[in-house]
Amino acid sequence: MSSTERTPRVGDQRRIPTVELGNNGPVVGIQGLGCMGMSWAYGPTDSDEARATLERALELGVTLYDTADVYGAGENEKFLSPFVKAHRDEIVLATKFAIGSDPGDPTKRVIRNDPAYIRTCIDASLQRLGVDSVDLYYMHRRDPKVPIEESVGAMAELVDAGKVKHLGLSEVTAAELRAAHTVHPIAAVQSEWSLFSRDIERSVVPAAAELGVALVPYSPLGRGFLTGAFVSADKELADDDFRRQQPRFTGDNAAANAALLDPVRQIADAHGASLGQVALAWVQQQAGAFGLAVVPIPGTRKRTRVEENTEATRIVLTDEERELLEPIAAKVSGDRYADMTATSAGRE
Repeated sequence: MSSTERTPRVGDQRRIPTVELGNNGPVVGIQGLGCMGMSWAYGPTDSDEARATLERALELGVTLYDTADVYGAGENEKFLSPFVKAHRDEIVLATKFAIGSDPGDPTKRVIRNDPAYIRTCIDASLQRLGVDSVDLYYMHRRDPKVPIEESVGAMAELVDAGKVKHLGLSEVTAAELRAAHTVHPIAAVQSEWSLFSRDIERSVVPAAAELGVALVPYSPLGRGFLTGAFVSADKELADDDFRRQQPRFTGDNAAANAALLDPVRQIADAHGASLGQVALAWVQQQAGAFGLAVVPIPGTRKRTRVEENTEATRIVLTDEERELLEPIAAKVSGDRYADMTATSAGRE
């Protein structure tokens, strides 16, 4: 049996440990749940199974639930609303603003960070979610034309108004994080961080550690590629799957990157684990390597996967295993987005 076919290591299903999300931030399970795919981006979904996945995650101690207004043009927030209202005191709800449609061409996206837009976005998100406040409100992407101090100042006003409890930023540079933190404490920075994507380790992660800001890695499973679930997005995934637009998952890049999974497979065999569990264990252990809280938010729509993912929090990789995984990121072919200008790496 290959590692991709191996039954994932799943133990007694205890609740996962907790950690504080940044200095004075909310206490959450050390693994969260990315909810985007339940409504958008990764092809057809089973809504009933997705709802059951939300409930199962909570049973396992997952308390940080991540969405955004852009996911399905607000549909993901609406989808989460019944679950959020049923468990409001048990969960930490995170959503985001900044990515919208161009009024002149709805097929094009624009990034907006101006205060008026921020105030409009939070009210719309609260209405869709059916709550009075969100626990963590992220700036999803950065518009360099608007001073970050101005944007974070507007976000801080939402805290004063009781609409938001904590602030977060996504895909910001170290300099942007420092500037933002002078205006209002930032609880968390969200960025892609995985065995395939490590650019934030150069400056963003050290800055976050220095400031007492948590890291919330999105796509810690390389959008599923690190699990061995697919090799070529353009040949294996649905036409409307977002991953078909990402260079590293298509064409010659995909074939070259699939070969990089061999050491992950080797370690998975040694632990009786799946490839995905090894990838999640690696990113979780970056907390100790850099001295900050790390709460990855792998996305899934299936109960069995959330059980598999949470079990990864109990896998401890040896120094030798981490050394075996160390060279992977430098060998990856293709960028994580076709256009990297909206990422922190694209501005540093």
